[in-house]
Amino acid sequence: MSEDENSDRQDVFDRVCAMADAAAAAQAGLAGMNGQARNALLLALADALIDQADQIAAVNEQDCTQAFEEGMSAGLIDRLRLDKVRIADAARGVRMVAGLTDPLGEVVRGHDMPNGMRLNQVRVPLGVVAMIYEARPNVTIDVVALCLKSGNAALLRGGHAAQRTNRALVELIGGVLREQGLDPALVASVDRYGREGAQALMKARGHIDLLVPRGGRGLIRSVIEQATVPTIETGAGNVHIYVDRSVDMDQAIPIIVNAKTQRVGVCNAAEKLIVHRDVAADFLPRVARALTQAQVELHLDAVSMDILAGQGLPEDLLVRAEEADWDREYLDLKMGVRVADSMDQAIEHINRHSTGHTEAILARDYEAVEEFSRRVDSAVIMVNASTRFTDGGMFGMGAELGISTQKLHARGPMGLQELTTTKWIGYGRGQVRP
Repeated sequence: MSEDENSDRQDVFDRVCAMADAAAAAQAGLAGMNGQARNALLLALADALIDQADQIAAVNEQDCTQAFEEGMSAGLIDRLRLDKVRIADAARGVRMVAGLTDPLGEVVRGHDMPNGMRLNQVRVPLGVVAMIYEARPNVTIDVVALCLKSGNAALLRGGHAAQRTNRALVELIGGVLREQGLDPALVASVDRYGREGAQALMKARGHIDLLVPRGGRGLIRSVIEQATVPTIETGAGNVHIYVDRSVDMDQAIPIIVNAKTQRVGVCNAAEKLIVHRDVAADFLPRVARALTQAQVELHLDAVSMDILAGQGLPEDLLVRAEEADWDREYLDLKMGVRVADSMDQAIEHINRHSTGHTEAILARDYEAVEEFSRRVDSAVIMVNASTRFTDGGMFGMGAELGISTQKLHARGPMGLQELTTTKWIGYGRGQVRP
């Protein structure tokens, strides 16, 4: 790296740290507001989203057009899209967050000491929360709503593909903050600095309290490996559905089609289907017919391929699976399919190849459901339901910061409580330690 390049990188780092420090100063004022005032702020934000929906949708269409011209897949463009319908949904989510119980000041636990002191552990904001995410402008709205409700500032890196949409959203949010008497530095974007801005967020230890990456495996791995600030790992979604030998076939097929096709470019879409050998000959032709009618390309192991050969299915949608398929998150109309000799084999395969996001079991056998739920090591287990339900809004959180696949502090959809830490407060009457 040349001296000039190093100087430019240091300049970006200093600017991002200054933004984080300004956000921290503004956050102190937000955290001091009562819950009613923070709710009013969120309701004003929801109103502004509806009022400016036409403008936001127009700039988002520009982002989507450019993404299409640059060769982005249909599934990822769907994730990028923020039209008027989705803006209205986002505004409803913001209002839902406003209606949730205020997490700040909640007493997590407490007790009286023998000397008469009272100890309470209470929830408080984390401080400055940074997000690095890709082509998901709805995340901008979700993160800001959750951060403001929980008393946190937000620094955002939303990526090149959504730059126009995110710029419009951050400007809208800044206007609402000003109208509510708050410093717009509470919510800021480092997109103008490109990848250097993202790198600065990763290294701004002492300026940023938490960094959350949300995107594909490459992005998440890069952040986890390079960041010196505290991070929470959100997972790519190599999501599995296991069809047990006790399955209700009529119930299972619409669940699988929904999990795969309802939105293909999202992390809770099903990517793999594992079928117990005892029902594979009857079940696979039925589910394959439904999936291929929805234009899903099936990547089949040898047993699945043998079963489906000669079934009159579109040959161009039946592909021999490669070993790499089992670890691949398609984010497309593609699905890996294999037959397992037993539930033990299915569980072993899932735990080896899963990203720890969401897995589902379709079964009527209660013992099979309980064993699968106990032994599969993922953040969320769905039983006889679509994996598409793994979502903060669906879980009653209004929105989500992401789906945590780690095991410390937060796991699964991250909402208000996951955006808080705690402090201990000791109430005494002159006690001294002997």
